[in-house]
Amino acid sequence: MNRSSHFDAQGNAHMVDVSHKPATARRAVAEGYIRLNAGTRAALAERTTPKGDVLAIAQLAGIMAAKRTADLIPLCHPLPLTHVAVHLELDAAGLRCEAVTQTTANTGVEMEALTAVQVALLTVYDMCKSLERGMVIEGVRLLEKSGGRSGDWRAA
Repeated sequence: MNRSSHFDAQGNAHMVDVSHKPATARRAVAEGYIRLNAGTRAALAERTTPKGDVLAIAQLAGIMAAKRTADLIPLCHPLPLTHVAVHLELDAAGLRCEAVTQTTANTGVEMEALTAVQVALLTVYDMCKSLERGMVIEGVRLLEKSGGRSGDWRAA
């Protein structure tokens, strides 16, 4: 049985020691989606929701969340992010969110990209729940990562 790297020999949780790993340029891209009805999509596109410019607030929330990932995920390393971008795009069925995170560090930025997407989409839900309660957040996943010992990876 393989032992998880997040537990010591006695079974206690601990943060993985990455001090021996070289700092390298690292990048991650994640995406997610929220399904919306036509009325909610129109209000977002026209920026006429009761709570204001939801897309601008969601974009900012995603950026802020990426910066606070280590505060949310118990064993996640705090990273000096050098870039975070959150892109939101409405389509015929809802809203797609993509987050890009970058750093030069000795561990990756995948969790930061995934956190940015989730929080941006949760912000859309929170700010639009007076218009629609049946929104569905789905498909949150890592699209690609680069850097580090494991090298580059891209979702199929």
